[in-house]
Amino acid sequence: MANVLFVDDDPENVWPLALALESQGHRVSVVTDAGAAMAFMRREFVQCLITDYQMPDVDGIRLCQMVRAWPVFSGLPIVLLSAAPEPEGCPRCWSRFLRKPVQVTLLIEAVDAYIAERLTVARSRCRHAAGRFQYLGAPRWAPVNTTCGP
Repeated sequence: MANVLFVDDDPENVWPLALALESQGHRVSVVTDAGAAMAFMRREFVQCLITDYQMPDVDGIRLCQMVRAWPVFSGLPIVLLSAAPEPEGCPRCWSRFLRKPVQVTLLIEAVDAYIAERLTVARSRCRHAAGRFQYLGAPRWAPVNTTCGP
């Protein structure tokens, strides 16, 4: 289904959620910090990012800001997880906030909804483009006279 990147410094929090997402058909990759996440995203195609808020060095909000700064990832769905309340007073650069301990069904529903939305938008763009370019070639071709010859 989707390539999901999970960023959390505590593996005990990650693995149950990653296994639940994998059981739904998603491909889940796990990294432990923001630097590894950015390096991974340079190499691999990511369709959804799930990150912890409170991590050492670079926190989840700063990671969201760094990801949003890349034009290719400006529309990437980002789920921010935290045991603390949702951060206020900073620009909201994540798509969804879930409080820990995360209910697995809520996380799966969030990922599935974002992926379905992106697929729907992509399909409608393809249909729209196909409709515009479907008949462009035919009027431009001049008929070839096959009866003439040397």
